[in-house]
Amino acid sequence: MLATVTSETIQFSSDGFTIKAFLARPAEASGRSPAVIILHEWWGLNDHIKEIARRFAQAGFAAAALDLYSRLGSKVTKDATEAAQLMNALSSQWALRDFNAATNHLKALPFIEPLELGVVGFCMGGTLALTMATHNSDLKAAAVFYGQVPPIETLDSLLCPVLYHYGAKDGWVTKQEVDRLAQGLAQYGKPGEVVTYPNADHAFFNDTRPEVYRKEDAERAWHRTLEFFEKHLR
Repeated sequence: MLATVTSETIQFSSDGFTIKAFLARPAEASGRSPAVIILHEWWGLNDHIKEIARRFAQAGFAAAALDLYSRLGSKVTKDATEAAQLMNALSSQWALRDFNAATNHLKALPFIEPLELGVVGFCMGGTLALTMATHNSDLKAAAVFYGQVPPIETLDSLLCPVLYHYGAKDGWVTKQEVDRLAQGLAQYGKPGEVVTYPNADHAFFNDTRPEVYRKEDAERAWHRTLEFFEKHLR
């Protein structure tokens, strides 16, 4: 049964900046809920990402979609050129500090279980989710949708299990990167899984982009992600 959802925009401070996030959670949850922080694609915190937050809330999680562009005016775009400019303007150090501020804010909320925090990211957000999984010890699980993979030695610093979704027809993330992730997980004894979708392209989960969206693969990835978070966050 899907939970009734309540949602709101929350704000908190990071380096003196006001950072925003879209928070969705089960309206009638008893006690504290596990929480997932969502990191958006290069388009910004758009309606698609907010809908993903609501879907997590329907599944019983509190979900905070972090506005990674808060310091850039909270911009949202549908133009790839502008999206690339926004992504290039986003400092990874900003993102890390704002993410840490988000986890601290969420842990203090009375309806969130502070020891049950996870992260999920898509494209640019997937790249950042892997980064956060090597830096933030509050995280208990990281789900990554087609994010770029760091150098293999970085994976020795992973602090939580990883679930990585990869479309084999991806023109943005290479197979060599994904193989490096699998190799790093094995080499350093880190818990994780790489799931490949043979006929899927980059952004196959994004149902607002019919040119790449693959319904069956997206549904499989969603159920795997929910099972992953159920296992590691509850």
